[in-house]
Amino acid sequence: MLIHINPDNPQPRLISQVVDILRKGGIIAYPTDTFYGIGCDIMNKKAIEKIYQIKQRDKKQPFSFICSNLKHISDYAKISNFAYRNMKRLLPGPYTFILQGSKMVPKIMLTKRKTAGIRVPDNKIALAIAEELGHPVLSTSATNPEGEIFENPSLLHDWFSKTIDAVIDAGPVPGTASSVVSLIDDIPEIIRHGAGDVTIFE
Repeated sequence: MLIHINPDNPQPRLISQVVDILRKGGIIAYPTDTFYGIGCDIMNKKAIEKIYQIKQRDKKQPFSFICSNLKHISDYAKISNFAYRNMKRLLPGPYTFILQGSKMVPKIMLTKRKTAGIRVPDNKIALAIAEELGHPVLSTSATNPEGEIFENPSLLHDWFSKTIDAVIDAGPVPGTASSVVSLIDDIPEIIRHGAGDVTIFE
């Protein structure tokens, strides 16, 4: 199913339709401020396992997830004053922050060190979905097994039509990976330079 949603003014009725799919354990492709992502409700283990199969990914490599805002992150991660201050300056934006996960995060979404990658993308559709769902949404780039990224939603739909339940078409997205920054123990470590300015951590 291809659902056209206005990127500047997402239609509430269509956001509700997408959230309904997630609540039923469905998998969606959706726009972010980097790539189109594939996601599900992080509270649905079966859906997460299905995404591992789609991506042919080792379960020792947990996926990151999207929260609707900083307050939402604080339910799912331990945020120090240092982390909060820096994240507040940069979010929403094209960053993935590695933080210590809270007890609310399912084990399948955490590394052995109990850390998680968390995003608040600067994309109205992604944030509206996470907000209405009330849970974070799993986030992994929409790629085929060769790692080729689908930037065109209709091509994405053609490729994944048998494996995912809905593709949101919101037009083009930037197509640059997020910057990944670990804030574990208040020691900033830039793991990947991508979109977004990380000079405050250098």
